[in-house]
Amino acid sequence: MKTVAIIQARMGSQRLAGKVLRTLCGKTMLAHVLERVSAAKRLDEVWLATSVNPQNDELALHVEALGYPCFRGSEEDVLARYHGAAQAAQADVIVRITSDCPLYDPLVCDRMLERFHAALGENPPADFMSSVFERRFPRGLDTEIFTFAALDRNFREALLPNEREHVTPHFYHHPEKFRALSWVNEEDLSLFRWTVDTPEDWQFIETVYEKLWRPGHVITTQEVVALLAQFPELAAVNAEVEQKYSAEQKLTAK
Repeated sequence: MKTVAIIQARMGSQRLAGKVLRTLCGKTMLAHVLERVSAAKRLDEVWLATSVNPQNDELALHVEALGYPCFRGSEEDVLARYHGAAQAAQADVIVRITSDCPLYDPLVCDRMLERFHAALGENPPADFMSSVFERRFPRGLDTEIFTFAALDRNFREALLPNEREHVTPHFYHHPEKFRALSWVNEEDLSLFRWTVDTPEDWQFIETVYEKLWRPGHVITTQEVVALLAQFPELAAVNAEVEQKYSAEQKLTAK
């Protein structure tokens, strides 16, 4: 059974254009994300999914130069793009991660995959797993896992605009179709924002990396939490940023 992480990215972010290729401690933010996701031991491959829009040419070349496969598909129908990437990767189980999460925790990925793989042998088997049914992780550690069969059904049956513009809302909207599992962090860290969508987010991440990153080291969640306990003013830098499209909105937007 092939397990693949597919990271979606594009250059056209409205609030912080080109953010994924911004330099963070000598590497692009995307390179850091790819390295962190690749540190998960239960993954077979890591792919990038971007669009055929020419503005993403530089992005695709960069990813391929780093040694990762890249799939290019629809700009607007992100679900179709993601489905195409999963087909190209011949994935049986897919982990969905976004490219604006440079503090993504591979340990979260491994623990969730351990549970999900076990649940594939249950009756009924699991279709979908999410860490945001009950948010207790920092925003930026969000993880969704699903089988290709579930993604394929999602692709064929999702009709609403927001179900095509985003990959997973159809899973949340139709619990009667899919057996979904919830993964909840033991400690409530939901007040923290560790994703990058605005200049304030970038300021936060840049400071964290300057203090904690070193070559060959994957910054841990515990290290970041300890840093914020030491410098609580750092967490306030982007505390007021509103998420453009939140995981919680997937539960309600129909």
